[in-house]
Amino acid sequence: MTQERTGDTTARTTPGTRRTRTVRGRVLRWAFRLVMAALILLLALRTYEETGVAHAQSNGTLHTAGATITGLTSHTVSGRDGGGQDGGSGEWNVSTTYTIDLRIGDGTKTVNGVPDDSVNDLREGQRVQAGLWHGRVVEIDGRDVWLGWHPGGWDMALFLLYPLIAGYLIALALAAAANLAGRDGRARLERKERGAPWVFGFLVAMTASFALIGCAAFGNTTVYWPLVPLAAGTAAGLAALRRVHRRPRAPRPEDAPGGSTPAQA
Repeated sequence: MTQERTGDTTARTTPGTRRTRTVRGRVLRWAFRLVMAALILLLALRTYEETGVAHAQSNGTLHTAGATITGLTSHTVSGRDGGGQDGGSGEWNVSTTYTIDLRIGDGTKTVNGVPDDSVNDLREGQRVQAGLWHGRVVEIDGRDVWLGWHPGGWDMALFLLYPLIAGYLIALALAAAANLAGRDGRARLERKERGAPWVFGFLVAMTASFALIGCAAFGNTTVYWPLVPLAAGTAAGLAALRRVHRRPRAPRPEDAPGGSTPAQA
């Protein structure tokens, strides 16, 4: 009497191993998708904030309210600018930022990271006009005190993870375009066939990012900068994907109507 053995005898796996690996892979994929969704949402919110503030400042639609400065605290940071093997001039630099506490009506507001040139002639107890955007202090007596995009906090995380976010969004756009093309009766592209268009779109997006970094070094910043590389990379990837669609290919069984194999003579 013989007993049947289950599992993959070639790979010598125990029963249930393949199912465990499949479940683990699905959990990891969904965890990655949730993390990417959170990063995309955070990037979208920050871009909306910066664009909204810049638009309100440019057309003068900030809400103004009388305020009193109740606190003015300075924070001084000093250090050398590189030098030696690290490069740089090696000069000793001192930078000062301020934290300003305001009383507006019955409430209080705090503004952090205000540069030194925006605090000149301000003092505690002084009455000022605060420019507000959705309750956030953007200007004090016409001086810009909004911190904006800065290398700190969540902004630093977004700067470092932006290539991952951009690549993920471009991949989603190309996958959606490929699926739509398949529904229109054209040949459906496999994932490996979308690889080259994705690489091209990603490289275009990164090139646009470095171009914006170079512009920012000369003081030409763009508050909606995350949208520029994404738009350029997605457009380039879709254009390359369209060329792949137009390229003649050998018919495959799954491309036939109903997914059946063509009859052979």
